[in-house]
Amino acid sequence: MTIVATCLSPLRGWHRPLVANVTLMFTLTLVSAVGLFVDDRLLMGESVWVKPMKFGFAMGVYGLTLAWLLSKLSKGRRLGWWLGTVFAVAGLLDVGAVAYAAAHGTFSHFNNNAEPVAETVRTVFSIGVAPLLLTTLIIAVLVLIQRTGDRAMTRALRAGLGLAVASMVVALWLGNSSSAAPRTVTDANGHPVSMTGGHGIGDPDGNGMFLTNWSTTGGDLRVPHFVGLHAIQVLLLVTAILGVLAASHRWLRDERVRARLVGVASLGYTGVFAIFTWQAKRGMPVTRLDRQTLVAFAGVAVFILVTTAAVVVAARRRSASPSDREQHAELSGVAAH
Repeated sequence: MTIVATCLSPLRGWHRPLVANVTLMFTLTLVSAVGLFVDDRLLMGESVWVKPMKFGFAMGVYGLTLAWLLSKLSKGRRLGWWLGTVFAVAGLLDVGAVAYAAAHGTFSHFNNNAEPVAETVRTVFSIGVAPLLLTTLIIAVLVLIQRTGDRAMTRALRAGLGLAVASMVVALWLGNSSSAAPRTVTDANGHPVSMTGGHGIGDPDGNGMFLTNWSTTGGDLRVPHFVGLHAIQVLLLVTAILGVLAASHRWLRDERVRARLVGVASLGYTGVFAIFTWQAKRGMPVTRLDRQTLVAFAGVAVFILVTTAAVVVAARRRSASPSDREQHAELSGVAAH
Protein backbone atom coordinates (compact mmCIF):
# COMPACT_ATOMS: atom_id res chain seq x y z
CA MET A 1 0.00 0.00 0.00
CA THR A 2 2.89 2.34 0.73
CA ILE A 3 4.23 1.89 -2.81
CA VAL A 4 0.78 2.60 -4.29
CA ALA A 5 0.39 5.71 -2.12
CA THR A 6 3.81 6.95 -3.21
CA CYS A 7 2.96 6.45 -6.89
CA LEU A 8 -0.41 8.21 -6.56
CA SER A 9 0.74 11.11 -4.37
CA PRO A 10 1.67 13.36 -7.37
CA LEU A 11 -1.94 13.03 -8.61
CA ARG A 12 -3.46 14.56 -5.45
CA GLY A 13 -3.23 18.10 -6.78
CA TRP A 14 -4.57 17.16 -10.21
CA HIS A 15 -8.15 17.64 -11.37
CA ARG A 16 -10.02 14.95 -9.41
CA PRO A 17 -13.06 14.42 -11.68
CA LEU A 18 -10.69 13.93 -14.63
CA VAL A 19 -8.50 11.56 -12.60
CA ALA A 20 -11.66 9.56 -11.80
CA ASN A 21 -12.57 9.60 -15.50
CA VAL A 22 -9.07 8.41 -16.41
CA THR A 23 -9.32 5.56 -13.89
CA LEU A 24 -12.58 4.41 -15.46
CA MET A 25 -11.17 4.76 -18.99
CA PHE A 26 -8.12 2.63 -18.28
CA THR A 27 -10.32 0.10 -16.45
CA LEU A 28 -12.49 -0.11 -19.57
CA THR A 29 -9.35 -0.58 -21.67
CA LEU A 30 -8.26 -3.56 -19.55
CA VAL A 31 -11.76 -5.09 -19.49
CA SER A 32 -12.03 -4.68 -23.27
CA ALA A 33 -8.61 -6.28 -23.75
CA VAL A 34 -9.85 -9.31 -21.82
CA GLY A 35 -13.00 -9.26 -23.94
CA LEU A 36 -10.90 -9.72 -27.07
CA PHE A 37 -10.01 -13.21 -25.85
CA VAL A 38 -13.17 -14.35 -24.06
CA ASP A 39 -15.83 -12.95 -26.41
CA ASP A 40 -15.82 -14.25 -29.99
CA ARG A 41 -18.44 -11.85 -31.37
CA LEU A 42 -17.32 -9.87 -34.41
CA LEU A 43 -18.37 -6.64 -36.10
CA MET A 44 -17.10 -6.25 -39.64
CA GLY A 45 -14.48 -8.92 -38.98
CA GLU A 46 -13.08 -7.48 -35.72
CA SER A 47 -13.93 -8.10 -32.08
CA VAL A 48 -16.78 -6.04 -30.67
CA TRP A 49 -14.36 -4.95 -27.90
CA VAL A 50 -11.72 -3.35 -30.13
CA LYS A 51 -13.53 -0.02 -30.39
CA PRO A 52 -14.20 0.47 -26.64
CA MET A 53 -10.59 -0.55 -25.94
CA LYS A 54 -9.26 2.11 -28.34
CA PHE A 55 -11.69 4.78 -27.15
CA GLY A 56 -10.97 4.04 -23.50
CA PHE A 57 -7.21 4.23 -23.96
CA ALA A 58 -7.28 7.39 -26.10
CA MET A 59 -9.68 9.20 -23.74
CA GLY A 60 -7.67 8.05 -20.72
CA VAL A 61 -4.38 9.40 -22.08
CA TYR A 62 -5.95 12.70 -23.12
CA GLY A 63 -7.87 13.05 -19.84
CA LEU A 64 -4.70 12.42 -17.84
CA THR A 65 -2.96 15.21 -19.75
CA LEU A 66 -5.84 17.62 -19.07
CA ALA A 67 -5.94 16.66 -15.38
CA TRP A 68 -2.26 17.61 -15.09
CA LEU A 69 -2.60 20.74 -17.22
CA LEU A 70 -5.51 22.20 -15.24
CA SER A 71 -3.43 21.93 -12.06
CA LYS A 72 -0.86 24.25 -13.68
CA LEU A 73 -3.22 27.14 -14.42
CA SER A 74 -2.52 30.38 -12.56
CA LYS A 75 -5.50 32.26 -14.02
CA GLY A 76 -9.06 31.00 -14.30
CA ARG A 77 -8.50 27.98 -12.05
CA ARG A 78 -12.15 27.82 -10.97
CA LEU A 79 -13.35 28.05 -14.58
CA GLY A 80 -10.76 25.42 -15.51
CA TRP A 81 -12.09 23.12 -12.79
CA TRP A 82 -15.64 23.35 -14.13
CA LEU A 83 -14.49 22.87 -17.71
CA GLY A 84 -12.50 19.79 -16.71
CA THR A 85 -15.53 18.41 -14.87
CA VAL A 86 -17.78 18.91 -17.89
CA PHE A 87 -15.15 17.22 -20.08
CA ALA A 88 -14.89 14.29 -17.65
CA VAL A 89 -18.67 13.75 -17.63
CA ALA A 90 -19.06 14.17 -21.40
CA GLY A 91 -16.13 11.84 -22.09
CA LEU A 92 -17.61 9.23 -19.77
CA LEU A 93 -20.96 9.46 -21.56
CA ASP A 94 -19.45 9.17 -25.05
CA VAL A 95 -17.09 6.29 -24.33
CA GLY A 96 -19.74 4.64 -22.18
CA ALA A 97 -22.10 4.70 -25.17
CA VAL A 98 -19.44 2.97 -27.30
CA ALA A 99 -19.00 0.28 -24.64
CA TYR A 100 -22.78 -0.07 -24.25
CA ALA A 101 -23.22 -0.74 -27.97
CA ALA A 102 -20.29 -3.19 -27.97
CA ALA A 103 -21.77 -5.13 -25.04
CA HIS A 104 -24.96 -5.51 -27.10
CA GLY A 105 -22.98 -6.63 -30.14
CA THR A 106 -24.00 -3.75 -32.38
CA PHE A 107 -22.55 -0.62 -34.00
CA SER A 108 -22.21 2.58 -32.00
CA HIS A 109 -21.53 4.91 -34.94
CA PHE A 110 -23.69 5.38 -38.07
CA ASN A 111 -26.31 2.99 -36.67
CA ASN A 112 -29.68 4.24 -37.89
CA ASN A 113 -31.84 1.43 -36.49
CA ALA A 114 -35.03 2.36 -34.67
CA GLU A 115 -34.35 0.12 -31.66
CA PRO A 116 -33.54 1.00 -28.01
CA VAL A 117 -29.75 0.46 -28.05
CA ALA A 118 -29.15 2.48 -31.23
CA GLU A 119 -31.50 5.26 -30.13
CA THR A 120 -29.83 5.47 -26.71
CA VAL A 121 -26.36 5.72 -28.27
CA ARG A 122 -27.48 8.43 -30.72
CA THR A 123 -29.03 10.42 -27.87
CA VAL A 124 -25.87 10.20 -25.77
CA PHE A 125 -23.69 11.26 -28.70
CA SER A 126 -25.97 14.23 -29.41
CA ILE A 127 -25.48 15.36 -25.79
CA GLY A 128 -21.85 14.45 -25.18
CA VAL A 129 -19.87 15.27 -28.33
CA ALA A 130 -20.28 19.07 -28.43
CA PRO A 131 -19.10 19.63 -24.80
CA LEU A 132 -15.82 17.85 -25.56
CA LEU A 133 -15.08 20.31 -28.36
CA LEU A 134 -16.27 23.41 -26.50
CA THR A 135 -14.45 22.68 -23.23
CA THR A 136 -11.21 21.90 -25.05
CA LEU A 137 -11.55 25.14 -27.02
CA ILE A 138 -12.08 27.24 -23.86
CA ILE A 139 -9.21 25.49 -22.04
CA ALA A 140 -7.02 26.27 -25.05
CA VAL A 141 -7.96 29.95 -24.70
CA LEU A 142 -7.14 29.85 -20.97
CA VAL A 143 -3.71 28.42 -21.76
CA LEU A 144 -3.23 30.98 -24.53
CA ILE A 145 -3.58 33.96 -22.15
CA GLN A 146 -1.07 32.75 -19.56
CA ARG A 147 2.21 30.89 -19.11
CA THR A 148 1.92 27.42 -17.65
CA GLY A 149 5.64 26.67 -17.43
CA ASP A 150 8.73 27.82 -19.25
CA ARG A 151 8.44 29.14 -22.80
CA ALA A 152 8.95 25.74 -24.42
CA MET A 153 6.25 24.04 -22.35
CA THR A 154 3.81 26.90 -22.82
CA ARG A 155 4.30 26.78 -26.58
CA ALA A 156 3.85 22.98 -26.61
CA LEU A 157 0.62 23.20 -24.62
CA ARG A 158 -0.82 25.98 -26.78
CA ALA A 159 -0.04 24.19 -30.04
CA GLY A 160 -1.12 20.80 -28.68
CA LEU A 161 -4.48 22.06 -27.47
CA GLY A 162 -5.03 23.93 -30.73
CA LEU A 163 -4.45 20.73 -32.68
CA ALA A 164 -6.73 18.84 -30.28
CA VAL A 165 -9.53 21.30 -31.07
CA ALA A 166 -8.84 20.84 -34.80
CA SER A 167 -8.94 17.06 -34.38
CA MET A 168 -12.36 17.28 -32.74
CA VAL A 169 -13.62 19.42 -35.59
CA VAL A 170 -12.39 16.70 -37.94
CA ALA A 171 -14.30 14.16 -35.84
CA LEU A 172 -17.51 16.12 -36.47
CA TRP A 173 -16.98 15.59 -40.21
CA LEU A 174 -16.89 11.83 -39.83
CA GLY A 175 -20.65 11.43 -39.92
CA ASN A 176 -21.16 13.00 -43.35
CA SER A 177 -17.80 12.87 -45.13
CA SER A 178 -18.04 9.47 -46.75
CA SER A 179 -21.07 10.36 -48.92
CA ALA A 180 -22.00 6.69 -48.49
CA ALA A 181 -25.48 5.63 -49.53
CA PRO A 182 -27.67 4.12 -46.81
CA ARG A 183 -27.01 0.39 -46.60
CA THR A 184 -27.75 -2.63 -44.46
CA VAL A 185 -25.07 -4.66 -42.69
CA THR A 186 -25.16 -7.44 -40.10
CA ASP A 187 -24.21 -6.97 -36.45
CA ALA A 188 -22.55 -9.53 -34.15
CA ASN A 189 -25.93 -11.05 -33.30
CA GLY A 190 -26.85 -11.63 -36.93
CA HIS A 191 -29.38 -8.80 -36.92
CA PRO A 192 -29.65 -6.34 -39.83
CA VAL A 193 -28.44 -2.80 -39.11
CA SER A 194 -29.30 0.22 -41.24
CA MET A 195 -26.13 2.30 -41.63
CA THR A 196 -25.98 5.93 -42.69
CA GLY A 197 -22.51 7.33 -43.36
CA GLY A 198 -19.21 5.63 -42.59
CA HIS A 199 -15.60 6.13 -41.62
CA GLY A 200 -14.12 5.50 -45.04
CA ILE A 201 -14.41 8.15 -47.75
CA GLY A 202 -15.05 6.50 -51.08
CA ASP A 203 -15.38 3.03 -49.53
CA PRO A 204 -17.18 3.29 -46.16
CA ASP A 205 -17.07 -0.42 -45.32
CA GLY A 206 -13.74 -1.31 -46.91
CA ASN A 207 -10.91 -3.30 -45.37
CA GLY A 208 -9.22 -1.82 -42.31
CA MET A 209 -5.74 -1.89 -40.82
CA PHE A 210 -4.96 -4.18 -37.91
CA LEU A 211 -6.19 -2.83 -34.56
CA THR A 212 -6.79 0.77 -35.72
CA ASN A 213 -9.21 -0.39 -38.45
CA TRP A 214 -8.27 2.66 -40.52
CA SER A 215 -9.46 2.13 -44.07
CA THR A 216 -6.98 0.68 -46.56
CA THR A 217 -9.33 1.17 -49.51
CA GLY A 218 -10.55 4.75 -49.01
CA GLY A 219 -9.87 7.97 -47.18
CA ASP A 220 -10.30 7.92 -43.40
CA LEU A 221 -10.63 11.04 -41.22
CA ARG A 222 -9.93 8.97 -38.11
CA VAL A 223 -6.24 9.25 -39.05
CA PRO A 224 -5.95 13.06 -38.68
CA HIS A 225 -8.34 12.90 -35.71
CA PHE A 226 -5.93 10.56 -33.91
CA VAL A 227 -2.86 12.56 -34.96
CA GLY A 228 -4.32 15.88 -33.79
CA LEU A 229 -5.80 14.54 -30.55
CA HIS A 230 -2.44 13.28 -29.33
CA ALA A 231 -0.34 16.21 -30.55
CA ILE A 232 -0.12 17.59 -27.02
CA GLN A 233 1.55 14.41 -25.71
CA VAL A 234 4.04 14.36 -28.60
CA LEU A 235 4.96 18.03 -28.18
CA LEU A 236 5.32 17.68 -24.40
CA LEU A 237 7.62 14.73 -25.04
CA VAL A 238 9.71 16.89 -27.40
CA THR A 239 9.86 19.55 -24.66
CA ALA A 240 10.97 17.00 -22.06
CA ILE A 241 13.69 15.59 -24.35
CA LEU A 242 15.03 19.10 -25.02
CA GLY A 243 15.07 19.75 -21.27
CA VAL A 244 17.12 16.58 -20.66
CA LEU A 245 19.54 17.41 -23.49
CA ALA A 246 20.02 20.90 -22.05
CA ALA A 247 21.99 19.37 -19.17
CA SER A 248 24.76 18.34 -21.55
CA HIS A 249 24.39 20.98 -24.30
CA ARG A 250 24.98 24.53 -23.10
CA TRP A 251 23.33 26.13 -26.12
CA LEU A 252 20.04 24.43 -25.19
CA ARG A 253 19.95 25.93 -21.70
CA ASP A 254 18.40 29.10 -23.07
CA GLU A 255 14.65 28.51 -22.84
CA ARG A 256 14.14 30.74 -25.88
CA VAL A 257 16.08 28.24 -27.99
CA ARG A 258 14.03 25.32 -26.68
CA ALA A 259 10.85 27.29 -27.31
CA ARG A 260 11.89 27.94 -30.92
CA LEU A 261 12.60 24.26 -31.47
CA VAL A 262 9.23 23.34 -29.97
CA GLY A 263 7.71 25.92 -32.31
CA VAL A 264 9.35 24.23 -35.28
CA ALA A 265 8.05 20.84 -34.10
CA SER A 266 4.56 22.32 -33.67
CA LEU A 267 4.51 23.76 -37.18
CA GLY A 268 5.83 20.51 -38.64
CA TYR A 269 3.24 18.49 -36.72
CA THR A 270 0.49 20.84 -37.93
CA GLY A 271 1.69 20.24 -41.48
CA VAL A 272 1.46 16.48 -41.02
CA PHE A 273 -2.04 16.84 -39.55
CA ALA A 274 -3.13 18.99 -42.51
CA ILE A 275 -1.70 16.53 -45.03
CA PHE A 276 -3.46 13.55 -43.45
CA THR A 277 -6.74 15.50 -43.45
CA TRP A 278 -6.28 16.52 -47.10
CA GLN A 279 -5.36 12.96 -48.06
CA ALA A 280 -8.43 11.51 -46.35
CA LYS A 281 -10.78 14.07 -47.93
CA ARG A 282 -9.46 13.03 -51.36
CA GLY A 283 -10.48 9.44 -50.63
CA MET A 284 -6.89 8.20 -50.34
CA PRO A 285 -6.05 5.59 -47.66
CA VAL A 286 -3.17 6.24 -45.28
CA THR A 287 -1.47 3.09 -46.58
CA ARG A 288 -1.22 4.51 -50.11
CA LEU A 289 0.82 7.68 -50.58
CA ASP A 290 0.37 9.18 -54.03
CA ARG A 291 2.81 11.63 -55.60
CA GLN A 292 0.96 14.70 -54.30
CA THR A 293 1.02 13.40 -50.74
CA LEU A 294 4.71 12.48 -50.94
CA VAL A 295 5.58 15.95 -52.25
CA ALA A 296 3.63 17.54 -49.40
CA PHE A 297 5.37 15.36 -46.79
CA ALA A 298 8.73 16.14 -48.39
CA GLY A 299 7.96 19.86 -48.13
CA VAL A 300 7.18 19.53 -44.42
CA ALA A 301 10.35 17.49 -43.86
CA VAL A 302 12.51 20.11 -45.63
CA PHE A 303 10.90 22.88 -43.60
CA ILE A 304 11.61 21.06 -40.32
CA LEU A 305 15.22 20.28 -41.24
CA VAL A 306 16.04 23.78 -42.52
CA THR A 307 14.40 25.69 -39.67
CA THR A 308 15.81 23.34 -37.02
CA ALA A 309 19.29 23.74 -38.48
CA ALA A 310 18.91 27.52 -38.52
CA VAL A 311 17.82 27.61 -34.86
CA VAL A 312 20.61 25.24 -33.76
CA VAL A 313 23.38 27.09 -35.67
CA ALA A 314 22.26 30.48 -34.32
CA ALA A 315 22.02 29.12 -30.76
CA ARG A 316 25.48 27.50 -30.89
CA ARG A 317 27.01 30.74 -32.18
CA ARG A 318 25.46 32.76 -29.38
CA SER A 319 26.56 30.19 -26.84
CA ALA A 320 30.13 30.34 -28.11
CA SER A 321 30.38 34.17 -28.19
CA PRO A 322 32.67 35.70 -25.52
CA SER A 323 30.11 38.32 -24.48
CA ASP A 324 27.54 35.66 -23.65
CA ARG A 325 30.07 33.65 -21.65
CA GLU A 326 31.04 36.75 -19.66
CA GLN A 327 27.41 37.63 -19.02
CA HIS A 328 26.73 34.08 -17.89
CA ALA A 329 29.70 34.22 -15.52
CA GLU A 330 28.51 37.56 -14.07
CA LEU A 331 25.03 36.21 -13.51
CA SER A 332 26.46 33.11 -11.84
CA GLY A 333 28.55 35.32 -9.55
CA VAL A 334 25.55 37.43 -8.59
CA ALA A 335 23.52 34.31 -7.86
CA ALA A 336 26.33 32.92 -5.69
CA HIS A 337 26.38 36.08 -3.52
